[in-house]
Amino acid sequence: MEDIREEMRFQALFSDKAKKMRASEIRELLKITQQPDIISFAGGLPNPLSFPRDIIRDLLCEVLQGEEAARALQYGSTEGIPQLREAILERYRRRWGYKGDLENILVTTGSQQGLDLLGRVFIGSRSHIIMEAPTYLGALNAFKFYEPVIHTIPMDNEGLIPELLEEKMKMLHRRGETPKFLYTVPNFHNPAGVTLSLKRRQALLEIAGEYDLLIVEDDPYGELRYEGEHLPPLVALDKDDRVIHLGTFSKVLSPGLRLAWTIGPKEVIKKMILAKQGVDLCTSTLSQTIALKYISGGHLDTHLPRIIELYRRKRDIMLGSMEELFPQEMSWTRPEGGMFIWVTGPEGLDTMELFPRAIEKKVAFVVGEAFYPDRSVKNALRLNFTNPSDEDISEGIKRLASVLKEFFKAKGQEKKKEGEVIIGV
Repeated sequence: MEDIREEMRFQALFSDKAKKMRASEIRELLKITQQPDIISFAGGLPNPLSFPRDIIRDLLCEVLQGEEAARALQYGSTEGIPQLREAILERYRRRWGYKGDLENILVTTGSQQGLDLLGRVFIGSRSHIIMEAPTYLGALNAFKFYEPVIHTIPMDNEGLIPELLEEKMKMLHRRGETPKFLYTVPNFHNPAGVTLSLKRRQALLEIAGEYDLLIVEDDPYGELRYEGEHLPPLVALDKDDRVIHLGTFSKVLSPGLRLAWTIGPKEVIKKMILAKQGVDLCTSTLSQTIALKYISGGHLDTHLPRIIELYRRKRDIMLGSMEELFPQEMSWTRPEGGMFIWVTGPEGLDTMELFPRAIEKKVAFVVGEAFYPDRSVKNALRLNFTNPSDEDISEGIKRLASVLKEFFKAKGQEKKKEGEVIIGV
């Protein structure tokens, strides 16, 4: 009763947007997965073994004991330390031939802030945006706050399907509606694990050029490739200044530093800087200084192979266990990098119904419907392989396979899978 009175006391004072805020059902489910006896494939966490603790300790001591200590502990410019921005840009120039300068880059407090700033800058109530189906839950939540109309484009094993995007753009064009942007995760997609092929990247840019469409390229996993050739980011292929690219230190240094960047057209970056000034003034100068030394000292290039080897092994253990133990009704993506495997079952499988059965067996995943704006796809789930131990991966897949087999036995759905799975249909 006291809680109800307290809620009613403030309800009339909340903004209209705040009144529409609701605790995510999925987030509430994920709280269950934090129980210590549950093997969780649910979180999207880097493995603590990937953190370069000794390097961070040494760099922190170097900063605090050196002449730069006062600057590193002080407020900084909203756009970020110039030397760090230049170091990030230089990696893009050297590797991909990117042509931008310091006015094209903003340092943010994690990529999540970059997504929110884009929402502030571009999205008004009933603005139209386009996202993949499925899509990153964090982006979905960030954009939904600004009340857009969300259109989705299905994916397959090569990523977003350009032909379906073109159909969508034609339909919107006929209706006189102009989308603010397309949001995409081209490398080792979260949650789907697939990578947009080079041919499709080029096709995507051609369609964007034809319809004057901005592209938001979220690339948190681009450095985490375990096999195959690295593909150029859309921002490096872009000739029309229409790609806004988000990168992060969370997967290659530490998420606790809360440090990321946005590269894009200068006018967009200017607006994002103005928006950021009202949010947090600046990103931690201490974190930025550590990251600068991490790059300039060559530590990123020497430590990254260790992260890749760690995650490659974990991916292979999970895929091998799934191949051996999962029922034949299930199919899944085989990511060349990143952190996630997307698992799809036959029609009639509801992973929300499956979830409590998995918890009873002390194993957890994220239900697939969480990654769709309309929650329409019920027969999919996401698995994370980077954070659990090798032993927990093997045991957890064994438990999940048991849950699936019991489910199909109970439902009488012993059917062979056929053909390629289209993600998002």
